Amino acid sequence: MHDPSYEVVVVGAGSAGCALAGRLSERGVRVLLVEAGALSVPPDVASIASLAATAPEHALNWAFRASLVRGHEAAVPRGRVLGGSGAINGGYYVRAVPADFADWAVPGWSDDDVLPYYRRAENDLDQEGPRHGDAGPMRISRPAGPLLADATRPFLAACARLGYPSEPDKNAAAPPGAGPVPTNAVGGRRVSAATAYLPPPWGAAAPGDTLAVRGGSPVSSLVIEDGRVTGVRLGDTTVHADEVVVAAGAVGTPALLLRSGIGPVDTLRAAGVRVRHELPGVGRSWSDHPAVFVPFRGGGGIGPDAVAGQAALNLDSGADPAGDLEILLFARPFAMDGPAHLMCALQHPQSRGMLAITSPDVADPPRLDYKYLRTESDRRRMRAAIRIAADIMRAAGWTRVAPSGDVLGNDVRLDGWIRDVLTTSVHLSGSARMGTDPDAVVDPQLRVHGVDGLRIADTSVLPSVPRRGPAATAIMIGERAADLVRP
Repeated sequence: MHDPSYEVVVVGAGSAGCALAGRLSERGVRVLLVEAGALSVPPDVASIASLAATAPEHALNWAFRASLVRGHEAAVPRGRVLGGSGAINGGYYVRAVPADFADWAVPGWSDDDVLPYYRRAENDLDQEGPRHGDAGPMRISRPAGPLLADATRPFLAACARLGYPSEPDKNAAAPPGAGPVPTNAVGGRRVSAATAYLPPPWGAAAPGDTLAVRGGSPVSSLVIEDGRVTGVRLGDTTVHADEVVVAAGAVGTPALLLRSGIGPVDTLRAAGVRVRHELPGVGRSWSDHPAVFVPFRGGGGIGPDAVAGQAALNLDSGADPAGDLEILLFARPFAMDGPAHLMCALQHPQSRGMLAITSPDVADPPRLDYKYLRTESDRRRMRAAIRIAADIMRAAGWTRVAPSGDVLGNDVRLDGWIRDVLTTSVHLSGSARMGTDPDAVVDPQLRVHGVDGLRIADTSVLPSVPRRGPAATAIMIGERAADLVRP
């Protein structure tokens, strides 16, 4: 037996990892938080108006290459910095809806079960009531003042004119509709999990002396001895712990498990990795929100401090009362120039993706195949979302830049246009999902099936991508994991 240096090692300082490490440290648990990326965010990236780090060439972006549909690749932005993707993204902070938890049907993970953790994380500056928190580290607000774009009010007015209901509080578990997007931004600066949960010099939480943070330290593999994870390998160094929690994100987490010999046998053997424990579900059957940016002109000005995600219409395409489509007024699309856009996303897709590694080398990025829009239902609903966006533009008095009218009115042509411009919402979930069936990777306590001393705590454990973006849910997972790891 080793004399562990730490009680818990948390691999990955993204949204869930920072929340988990911060909460454990508050209780005096000796924690090492390991981050592969940088430990500081420059001021130009910290601004909520900035999406600079989503550009593929930016040093704080992993920019994984991925196949979205056959023959169409794209760079997928993921945060390579303390705070993870929550430190570089658009600041969309919306919870999963009750129907998501009902669909997943994981014991201990109902909407009632997780609500206290959403509330514990939150300090909502605009909304109050039994579903909201007012003392958590994540300060949440809606675009107002300099954070508000000129197009937001016309967008909401157009949705109302078209008969869509109002949803003024996207985190109230109300029926889907049109309303402002809650954002983790205050005073024009992004509030990431790092700034919220970690003590100085990394964040603004209360100082403590039981947390250590290492940056620029990619974990090459887990240390497995007699069926138990006893630590992690950081290059030539091995760090031991009583328990390891992998929170490296829905891409990084399955990749680490695979490099460590945990996963589908065929995937491991193809990558030249020794099989340590067979788990068929690692890296398989995950989901994400396919998205298309529909550009328009005439929406007015966008101030230098305006948040990217302004307001959203969530709606039912005809078969999902919880809302399977989202039309998001996006003032600053990821790594794109030009006019404002409406981002049309399929929130409850049927298509499922796959992830694999090509070698055991941590420097070799994983291979992502999203397999977007493989079903006719997904294609039909994406077409519907784009046509609804065009209706909103017309009702708001804006000029649609694309697609052209002849493309918009023809299913075959519109499918071709979608294929050419398709992107991802970067909401990958379910690559190491919870459950009790043979393909599940973790149990409801986030313990990896068949491997002692190892848990997973990030959006890879969600059985499928939620109907809303997963940023708030990632924080909730970190909060809940803190009570599971050290009750």
